[in-house]
Amino acid sequence: MLRGTRNPGRTFSARLRRALDLGFLSLTLVVALGILALLSAFIIVLFRAADLSIVHYGLALLGESTWAPGVNKLGLLPFIIGTLLTSAIALVIAIPFSLGIAVSLSELAPRWIAEPLGYIVELLAAVPSVVFGLWGIFVLIPFMRTTIDPLLESWNNGADRLFHASIPLFTGPISGSGVLTASIVLAIMIIPTISAISREALRAVPETQREAALGLGATRWETTRMSVLSYARIGIVGAIILGLGRAVGETMAVTLVIGNSDFIPTSLFSQGQTIASLIANEFLSNASSPLAASAFLYAALVLLLITLLINIGARLLVYRLVKRTGGGAIE
Repeated sequence: MLRGTRNPGRTFSARLRRALDLGFLSLTLVVALGILALLSAFIIVLFRAADLSIVHYGLALLGESTWAPGVNKLGLLPFIIGTLLTSAIALVIAIPFSLGIAVSLSELAPRWIAEPLGYIVELLAAVPSVVFGLWGIFVLIPFMRTTIDPLLESWNNGADRLFHASIPLFTGPISGSGVLTASIVLAIMIIPTISAISREALRAVPETQREAALGLGATRWETTRMSVLSYARIGIVGAIILGLGRAVGETMAVTLVIGNSDFIPTSLFSQGQTIASLIANEFLSNASSPLAASAFLYAALVLLLITLLINIGARLLVYRLVKRTGGGAIE
């Protein structure tokens, strides 16, 4: 073939590949924009449905502590506090166990036992929440009522208590159900999620990181702490935020064990309620008036905005980590 002549088959093939690339790019862009449009639709629909209570109460609904739909005296403060408190305590409980499981399965345990245990941990994440709730009713609540709560109360009132001062969080009547019980159930539910994702983040660390630390004389623990965990911390932060997102929005398990009290919890023994459990418990029975129904949708909008703020904060945190570490490298 003479120089300068074109091969029609090769030209057609190049055009086809460019067209396919453009089509794939357009499809992924449509999907991404579709997710954004769906989220915007959720917010708009909830905002329009809650418009009556927003106009009537405004932001004051977020600061009121009385919930009485029968007389149209409504406040979401107890449920916002219940949501944030149970999620925060669950995270405090779950993080050490989750990281311990992830480190053990990825760094310490032999392969023949790490792989089966890893599959079991991942399967636990698929257990329905109602199963955790029923387990909480029949197993955890009696155990908390007869063992854990009295032990914490006696320790709090004893002479050997920390700093020789009573802790208000461990006071009040003991029923077994309450904020602490709900937090433990949430922690058990999010441990599989955090540990599974953290394990994958640790396994993605290049082997050269470990070899370099060991070659410099670091022990196994020092290698794991300084090389592996530091390198994988962005993935670990993402895993923790995913677990927090599930804890904030969990409904059925919390509804079954938290006690469903419409008051601000004064201790970890107190019964309370989250925004999700409030909607699940009372929407059908107490939404007879338009204002009350609108208030429930206002609560759903607040829950959605809390979840969005958590995810935005997590995204900013991950961005700062990536910027500081150059995409995962140790400082």
